[in-house]
Amino acid sequence: MRTPLTLANFIDRAESIYRDRPAIIDEPDQPAAPLNVTYGELARRARAIQAGLDELGIGEGERVGIVSHNAGRLFELFFAVPTSGRIFVPINFRLRPDEVQFIVEHSGCSVLLVDEEIAESLKGVTAPHKFVVGKESDDALLRFDTEPRPWRNVDEDAFATINYTSGTTANPKGVVQTHRSLWVNAVTFAMHMGITDRDVYMHTLPMFHCNGWGLPFATTAFGVPQVVIRKIDGAEILRRVQQHGVTLLAGAPAVWNMTLDAAADCEAGQVPGSGTTRIIVAGAAPPTKTIQRVDEELGWEFNQIYGLTETSPLITVNRTRKEDLDKSPEERAKLLGRAGAPTLGTSFTTAEDGEVYVRSNVCLDHYWENPVATDEALEGGWFHTGDGGSIGDDGYITIADRKKDIIITGGENVSSLEVEDALFSHPAVAEVAVIGVPDEKWGETIKALVVVNPGAEVTEADIIAHCKKLLAGYKAPTTVEFREEIPRTATGKIQKFKLRQPFWEGRERQIN
Repeated sequence: MRTPLTLANFIDRAESIYRDRPAIIDEPDQPAAPLNVTYGELARRARAIQAGLDELGIGEGERVGIVSHNAGRLFELFFAVPTSGRIFVPINFRLRPDEVQFIVEHSGCSVLLVDEEIAESLKGVTAPHKFVVGKESDDALLRFDTEPRPWRNVDEDAFATINYTSGTTANPKGVVQTHRSLWVNAVTFAMHMGITDRDVYMHTLPMFHCNGWGLPFATTAFGVPQVVIRKIDGAEILRRVQQHGVTLLAGAPAVWNMTLDAAADCEAGQVPGSGTTRIIVAGAAPPTKTIQRVDEELGWEFNQIYGLTETSPLITVNRTRKEDLDKSPEERAKLLGRAGAPTLGTSFTTAEDGEVYVRSNVCLDHYWENPVATDEALEGGWFHTGDGGSIGDDGYITIADRKKDIIITGGENVSSLEVEDALFSHPAVAEVAVIGVPDEKWGETIKALVVVNPGAEVTEADIIAHCKKLLAGYKAPTTVEFREEIPRTATGKIQKFKLRQPFWEGRERQIN
């Protein structure tokens, strides 16, 4: 017997077994009325939204997008849109209006929901149907008195989501994931992280980012209460861990730096969640000393994963093995600094130039409307990660350098070429190279190396302000270094790994 692996499996199980358990403990401080519902109510709302989409004439395979901070009404769309045969497009709320419009148009969103806090700034973004999240979207989509049309041809290979990721070109690529790839990612995640119905999960990770890494699905299967936090603050994270008994969180290193700073005000041994809370870290490994501080100062279990939007994302996991529990905190932290061991069903190899290739059930189906990029990424039957690394004798993966021109700052991918394109438009800029440099808080920050046109006068502040006019704020350089020239090879290419070397000297990895 064979039954399709679809995202409906997760909400169906939660409704059946955990119907009366709290599903969403929503952010109280948001423009919309907080959505605090049980799993039974969540499933009922998902069906009501499907009926509303039916009424709007949105058919199977059509795209429904949302631009929103973390919120209950974003969470419920994971179980309303793909489970009806439609395709969900969660969009980064930090993007500029023109960037959002590109994604909406490129993916062909028939419906777009926009968080009220950013609705004014995105008023020029258009879609056939556009609603503000909250009362307006509820009125437009919720049809509790109508049964939704069933998904006619249920197929695990049907497209479930399109997640846009920064690449090495100005325009982002739409990563298409199927029900099957997301199902395998979620189940594998739950297995490797030991998720059970005794957990409480808090969304310190943006839900738009790679579908919240798939944890909304993994946790829902076990009826895990979902604590929604809208804006990240270390002290508030600790308060909610205490208030709700949170046992599981995920996010970029910057989140845990904030939490460590806030925990400095706690009395020794009084950090909320000490001994019961575990965190999952991705978006580049933090320094070893940060990993050790999580253990010693928070008393939280540190787990690291590695992956990309194109891999759903889980392809490695690094969790302290039983054999290593008796090692010193320093030794354990050093071991946890590696990307990790391959997850179940995942294989790795490396190319002659050191690029890491991966083969797994969680890899993308294709890039939306981009066959050239698809063929390049999947050449030879392996997904080309664009990251340089090595595979140890024990099977653990170490990521040492980034072949793609990507900077990961605060967990967000930034294309250095996109930033360079913006900086080149400044009349004073003759040449520019953008690189990532280490930063204790954000992991990496963006540095622009600039050669100025003869006779031109421009300041660091001018360069940064110009970039912020053209790109989302987090993509702008934090520092600018003026140089007489930028070294190039005989063929005119800039070797960024050489430009980065002085800033990363003495570090084992060329990413942070």
